Amino acid sequence: MELSELVGQFNVIGSNQNEDGIAYQGTLNLTLDSNNRIVAHWVINSTQEQFGTGFFKDNILVINFNYKGYNTETFKGVVVYKCITKDVLDGFWSEKHGNPLYLGSERCFRIGTSSSIAIN
Repeated sequence: MELSELVGQFNVIGSNQNEDGIAYQGTLNLTLDSNNRIVAHWVINSTQEQFGTGFFKDNILVINFNYKGYNTETFKGVVVYKCITKDVLDGFWSEKHGNPLYLGSERCFRIGTSSSIAIN
């Protein structure tokens, strides 16, 4: 798989980094910058924007992300996706100040593919 094949929009389903693993949905947009690095933009539950940059090797995509919390505090973390295909990403994530006993999880399905219908 080539890096350029990952560019596009994905529907996201995930669970948070806590004991309850509260579910969420959203979208992920992946683009490339001038240095051929991944640029990510998530919109979670239609309200929370998250931003990140990352790299790709051996069908593994790693993105360092950040977002502003409700009190405008910046939260940071990392997400690791196994690229099952160019249309399906399976990942886990952790925030710097999240509960260290748990990992969040995320699955992404390219918008416009039959896989994306499962979460619409």
